[in-house]
Amino acid sequence: MKRPEPFEVFQPVSIREACELFSKHGPGGHLLAGGTDLVIAIKEKGLVPRYVVDLKKIPSLTGIREASDGSLTIGALTTMREIETSLLIRRKYPFLAQSAAEVGSIQIRNRATIGGNMANATPSADVAPALLILNARVKVSRSDGEKIVLLEEFFIGPGKTIMQQGDVLTEILIPPSPPDFCGEYIKFSPREMMDLAYVGVAVGVVAEGTRKLCRDARIALCAVSPTPIRTRKAEALLLNREITASLAERVGEEASNECKPISDVRSSAAYRKEMVRVNTRRALLNAAAGYVDNLSWTARRDRRYS
Repeated sequence: MKRPEPFEVFQPVSIREACELFSKHGPGGHLLAGGTDLVIAIKEKGLVPRYVVDLKKIPSLTGIREASDGSLTIGALTTMREIETSLLIRRKYPFLAQSAAEVGSIQIRNRATIGGNMANATPSADVAPALLILNARVKVSRSDGEKIVLLEEFFIGPGKTIMQQGDVLTEILIPPSPPDFCGEYIKFSPREMMDLAYVGVAVGVVAEGTRKLCRDARIALCAVSPTPIRTRKAEALLLNREITASLAERVGEEASNECKPISDVRSSAAYRKEMVRVNTRRALLNAAAGYVDNLSWTARRDRRYS
């Protein structure tokens, strides 16, 4: 581990001040949110920042708020632990709380922030698929104003987003969902705790009646493409159809066809595609079953279907 080179640290108290610091000091600056990725990059990956802009003194960047229409605003510095334990999120979107609970250890979750996680654009980010099926948007502040963009369009490649030098991701915006919208997130990794996702699958559906007729379907994947993705063709197979085990199998196969995984030290591309098929099927059937059984998310994850 190389000893870090000296660098300046600034602690602005407003978003405007943070943006102005980049204009004033030029290239070589990096934002600090939770620091769980930045510190590793400096200590182990050779990153040498000229200066760091620490955002933690900006009070408007924290908190989870619900509007009268049911939409949610999550401040960029809200920690994964806060999302995991939020009564509001656990009531409205338990699969989002579950995805946050899958991130690292509890020590990491107490530091890691949702904004930093999205801005880092890691293809295996656990929370990204859950946010994608919620049609989440991100608000980015710039020196010349603000930009709001769909999270799906925010990612442009591994570790790359639409953000430019001096941009600050300030909020995650989640629009209202139908009251009967139900979702599920399943992470696959050989080590069940404190490991990166080899495959992550989030499924959200609106299923009517005992026949589970699908009126809305959203499927998102992580760790199997250059960016987290929605699988639109797999979603289309579900609309206005009865959700059955055989249909879930077809949907899983289509999701597997839509992803573009790589082979690396963790897994082969072929194995990742197979896990997409299996876990899309399982997540879909879990989501269609709803939350009436009151099972914990770990029990739901391990539930099997004939």
